[in-house]
Amino acid sequence: MMRFAEHLRPAFVLLFLFVFVTGIAYPFAMTGISQLLLPYQANGSLIVHDGRVAGSALIGQGFESPRYFHPRPSAAGKGYDASASSGSNLGPTSKALIARLAADEKTVRKVYGSGPIPADLITASGSGLDPDISPASAEFQAASVARARGLSVETVRRAIEAATSPRDLGLFGEPRVNVLRLNLALDAMPTPSR
Repeated sequence: MMRFAEHLRPAFVLLFLFVFVTGIAYPFAMTGISQLLLPYQANGSLIVHDGRVAGSALIGQGFESPRYFHPRPSAAGKGYDASASSGSNLGPTSKALIARLAADEKTVRKVYGSGPIPADLITASGSGLDPDISPASAEFQAASVARARGLSVETVRRAIEAATSPRDLGLFGEPRVNVLRLNLALDAMPTPSR
């Protein structure tokens, strides 16, 4: 019995030591370092507009009004519910996917008119929460948004160009437009008098 107690004490000491190191000290140290070096990213990449949080640059959100650019469809539902983040898991031969794409194409054509539809306007992303669209998707929506806001299409195109992020390090990913940032930039523009 005595030998068992001799082995038990070091096991409990190591258990509590590792719980403290990996469960308390390490997370607090990483949180502190990230707050010092990268506070914007550590706090969720929040976009503050007029003194209030408008959203995150990392999570898409839906916009219903024709005055706003619309993001990619979300597999997480209309509310871009981050707790439901996932793809639809529907394959390219899925009848449900084909029917959804056809319905989305019909809706997009009704709102924006004819022309080739950029794929990201009707296809959901893997996470279902993409905050960005392609510059082609933004351009496809430009005339409709300009008309709804009473702005010239050229003014809206300049806003798209200003909101377009290039490839990361000039090499990785594709050029993209953050929908929330673009819509906030349009909201900040003076509205034309009617």
